[in-house]
Amino acid sequence: MLRGRSREVEALDGLLRDVRGGRSRVLVLRGEAGAGKTALLEHLISASAGQVCRAVGVESESEIAYSTLQQLCAPLMGRLDRLPEPQRDALAVGFGLRTGDAPDALLVGLAVLGLFAESAAERPLLCVVDDVQWLDRMSEVILTFVARRLDAESVALVFASRSPGDEEILGGLPELRVDGLSDVDARALLDSVLPGPVDDRVRGRIIAETRGNPLALLELPRDLTPAELAFGFGGQSVTPLVSRIEDGFQRRIAVLPEDTRVLLLAAAVEPLGDVPLLWRALQRLNVGPDAAVPAESAGLIQLGARVRFRHPLVRSASWRSAPPALLRDVHRAFAEVTDPQQDPDRRAWHRAHAVLGLDEEVAAELEQSADRARSRGGHAAAATFLERAAELTSDPKARAARALAAARSRFAAGEPAKVPELLAAAEIGPLDPLQRAEVERLRAQISFTVGPLLAAARRLEELDLVAARETYLWALGAALQCVDTDDPRMAAEAGLAAPAGAEPAGALLTGLATWVLDGSLPSLSPVPEDDLSLLRLTVPVAQEVWDDGAWHRRTELAVDAARRAGALAVLASALTFRADVLIHAGRFADASALLDEAKSIQDATGLAGDPAAGLILAALRGEDQPVDAAEGRLAAVASHARAVLCNGLGQYAAAVKAATRAAERADLGVTNWALAELVEAAAHAGETAVAATARDRLAERTSAAGTNWALGTQALADALVTSAEDRYTEAIERLDATHLGLLTARARLLYGEWLRRENRRVDARAQLRLAHAAFTAAGATGFADRAGRELTATGETVRKRSADAVEELTPQEAQIARLAVAGRTNPEIAATLFLSPRTVEWHLRKVFTKLGIGSRRELAGALR
Repeated sequence: MLRGRSREVEALDGLLRDVRGGRSRVLVLRGEAGAGKTALLEHLISASAGQVCRAVGVESESEIAYSTLQQLCAPLMGRLDRLPEPQRDALAVGFGLRTGDAPDALLVGLAVLGLFAESAAERPLLCVVDDVQWLDRMSEVILTFVARRLDAESVALVFASRSPGDEEILGGLPELRVDGLSDVDARALLDSVLPGPVDDRVRGRIIAETRGNPLALLELPRDLTPAELAFGFGGQSVTPLVSRIEDGFQRRIAVLPEDTRVLLLAAAVEPLGDVPLLWRALQRLNVGPDAAVPAESAGLIQLGARVRFRHPLVRSASWRSAPPALLRDVHRAFAEVTDPQQDPDRRAWHRAHAVLGLDEEVAAELEQSADRARSRGGHAAAATFLERAAELTSDPKARAARALAAARSRFAAGEPAKVPELLAAAEIGPLDPLQRAEVERLRAQISFTVGPLLAAARRLEELDLVAARETYLWALGAALQCVDTDDPRMAAEAGLAAPAGAEPAGALLTGLATWVLDGSLPSLSPVPEDDLSLLRLTVPVAQEVWDDGAWHRRTELAVDAARRAGALAVLASALTFRADVLIHAGRFADASALLDEAKSIQDATGLAGDPAAGLILAALRGEDQPVDAAEGRLAAVASHARAVLCNGLGQYAAAVKAATRAAERADLGVTNWALAELVEAAAHAGETAVAATARDRLAERTSAAGTNWALGTQALADALVTSAEDRYTEAIERLDATHLGLLTARARLLYGEWLRRENRRVDARAQLRLAHAAFTAAGATGFADRAGRELTATGETVRKRSADAVEELTPQEAQIARLAVAGRTNPEIAATLFLSPRTVEWHLRKVFTKLGIGSRRELAGALR
């Protein structure tokens, strides 16, 4: 019985009921060490009638890529051949089962999701992960990714994480707090382990100090003498509770026989619970099976099919209290019994911790392990191997090279805070000029400041011109985000002063730098449409040159290429950029689904996101989303979104102020939008001079582009300033030829408003009906209401949507339905949307029910 845990047990039992009923559930138990999370997991496992997979995060292996994930998936690997080949290969390479190109985390995540779904197709699956604060980075990324996509697979994924301090791990997933017991339950639990009469004040002090922590209530009385228990002599401790519990375990370990202490240490060092491997290592240490008896009798460990510690703090207590020499001996024993062919990386890791002093042979082995870790997608693990390799290296030049390689891997792993120390270590040894330039470049990339990036680029000019131009482009990109308006000019001048290059980065550098200096439009033609490396610049350039076709094609190709390559970082950006296109096409639901997907990737990987598309979508929906401390280009984006919101709500004076702020400086891909909003706001606010000036500034930008988007926007601005009807009709005609349906609707709204003011009510109704329908269908609430008010003013009654209207499809259901109409199979849809085929099938059944149809053949007609 779990005393005082009825609420938690009820929640876990409900989770199992849902899973048995065909739905997936995810839960994170959070509580301090000893709060009872592990006991609750054991209850969950014992109550489950399905398959169970379990894993435990281990501090000593928290830097080895996929180590915890491999523990969890080990019982399911027999179903690996059921997965699509790319996913199967990615998981096999990630787990080191075969060699191959580095798999991206996305493909590994899809493979794990598929593996869970395939296993649960037979009977419900329970996956339990304890001590997630020690998860390696790649396991955390994959498990977070999978947790966000489980739906209809009959899978329960339950984690236990220590708090406070680890709330960011698995953030955003459903949580259950595991707090201390109530005073009544705490007193009852304490009384169950007290050996005899106890002073009430002592009992009260123990309960107060432990704050109802169950493990502390069971363990701390062991450290009190009979006199302290009976009479209360002894002071109150100020040591943190976790340390006191661990100290208590250390004292219990210290009185065990020497061989038993060695056995506990060996079990703590070996994280997989591999009993045969443990016994082989103990044999090298001259420790026999009888050594386990005292540890099992003391309730510290269980040896069965796998090794199980009573509590994770027993493992850490054994490991932390071991003499360094003994710890090295244990690692040496494991290195000797670990198969170098089957598990070379773990063998190298043990050898590295068995060495005292320098050892080039082990350092070289670690360097090879780093290469394998990198090929498996584990940059953080590669960095850890390289850091230890550098520590063991005697040759100063090789030591510096390995430290620099470790810094490079830390930066690639998204851990910039750990890079400066490694760069400092690299600089101690002799570096050649190219290595010194790379050190400078890494420092500049971490700071993302213009000056250091330019300095690094100048140094690289003498050594590697392609790398130099890439760094100049990086500096220019950073400058375009800055508040200081001199930075872009400085970066542009420096970039143009360097020898020009015809490669995509070099050509884009020349075009962007020229645009900064004299306003001439950069060209996108030198950059292939499926080039993902320059996506963050080519997309805003497409907007700057008014090329909606390139904007549409590049974002569509980027999402597809990033999905196929499994490039998570690029995919998050591509999804955001694609969402922006869909917003202006009037496809808000699809855009929202892509933004949700991008957000889940950013949450899982810790990547920073671009808020621009989300801000514009909220503004068009009539929602105000203020941005805190916005500076540079982000300030312009936020002001532009504010102008859109206010124009939609008819708050034209406020829109003028916001659009003026957004158009103050030339921000790549922002100023064009801001000037168009300013013309509309000023014309409606009666500020004719402001509208005319903004119209003229806009003309300078649109005339050079000559696209339908540019000329249609300019025609609309001219119509607002001059009231020329032919300019309204030209604007509608040109914008209707683009991919930007929402802009066409806005042009119709403005034309309809002008017609109504001219008392041409019949003509006005025709334009306003089309605009109102488009805004309503998209979900552009503010503009729909504005068009509705204009329609009402023409004498037409605007119908409001009925509350009992037919239930609509969710954005995800709509995506699945469209892909099904396009002929995609369930597995193909699942791979596209990062879902399992069972979840796709479940959503399709809901779609059929909502649309009143019975098969895929009827989908196309029902959607029309």
